[in-house]
Amino acid sequence: MITDRMIGWILTVTGLGGALAAFVLMVEKVALLKDPSYTPSCSINPILSCGSIMTTAQAEVFGFPNPLIGVAVFPVVAATGVAVLAGARLPRWWWLSLQAGALFGIVFVHWLVVQSLYRIGALCPYCMVVWVLMIVMFCYLTLHNADRGHLPVPGRIVRPLLAVHSAVPLAWVLILVALIGVRFADYWRTLI
Repeated sequence: MITDRMIGWILTVTGLGGALAAFVLMVEKVALLKDPSYTPSCSINPILSCGSIMTTAQAEVFGFPNPLIGVAVFPVVAATGVAVLAGARLPRWWWLSLQAGALFGIVFVHWLVVQSLYRIGALCPYCMVVWVLMIVMFCYLTLHNADRGHLPVPGRIVRPLLAVHSAVPLAWVLILVALIGVRFADYWRTLI
């Protein structure tokens, strides 16, 4: 079972972590806009390179820098977590709205994963933190909403998943790590 305390902490931590990563990315983007020769702090080598990602069309897919979405939305997630930890009983529409936002977020993050790996050919460390946080948030929020009856998922499906609740996000993250490892295998070999 995903307790209120557990979902409260998960939402608080993923919301704060995502907000921090988005804020840092936004600061780096502003510095890059002010000075095109600026090298972001997250540009470490040819593969771990925020700078090369920040200058692509994918970094502003809706016409503004993508981190603005995180700066706006992750604090709502964190505030929801804090409210739950404080004992608030939120209505079903709130949980479903949060679920819809998390669904949009997880789809968008995976579109960005594909773009980073197979189109741009670089990784942003702060973005990867957001990828992991979104996976954890989405998995636990979905399980919580299914367990509480906010989502119409039969108990025979939910109960086994609740018993191994950490397995799904862990496997998901490990698949991403494997994709990164395979995609940049040639580069990783040069480091050995």
